[in-house]
Amino acid sequence: MSKKQDKREPDPKMLELLVCPLTHGPLVYDREKNELVSKKAKLAYPIREGVPIMLAEEARKIG
Repeated sequence: MSKKQDKREPDPKMLELLVCPLTHGPLVYDREKNELVSKKAKLAYPIREGVPIMLAEEARKIG
């Protein structure tokens, strides 16, 4: 898979509907890192091929 395919952006309408599965709080889209960030949970959920992976075990811990 090429980097271009991996960086496909998710549908903006879908992003409006998504919340953090742990806190049910809002998510912020980080275009540069291609992930959804839950500031409350301090987790960043990856987006692969335009699909958010909303599993806590797949999320990256942030400071």
